[in-house]
Amino acid sequence: MHPLVKLAKDTIEEYVRNGDIIKPPANLSAEMTGEAGVFVSIKKKGELRGCIGTFQPTRESIALEIIQNAVSASTQDPRFPPVSPAEIDKLEYSVDVLSEPERISGKDELDPRKYGVIVKSGEHRGLL
Repeated sequence: MHPLVKLAKDTIEEYVRNGDIIKPPANLSAEMTGEAGVFVSIKKKGELRGCIGTFQPTRESIALEIIQNAVSASTQDPRFPPVSPAEIDKLEYSVDVLSEPERISGKDELDPRKYGVIVKSGEHRGLL
């Protein structure tokens, strides 16, 4: 399992089972020390079960961003009830680390296989 995904999994399992937020690993790898927006997604039987993320970094490291968003994805996604301890063994996890957003001049520059798209309407934003 990829270390970023393992951190999300360990975070969710500890929080859902015990209500505790874990600390980042002592010796963070280079990919966990940078700053970036991160999305944590949870699936159950291939169906979305929770997803929360940030477009821009809000924490001092990717590891802390994963921990915060993993807790939120498992407990605060308004589309789903909080994850229960009984579900833990049935869940699959993914972590997406975002690069800096870039402006484009037209839709012909979009490649949905490679890039996400931030859409905005008023105060609301979403990532596709």
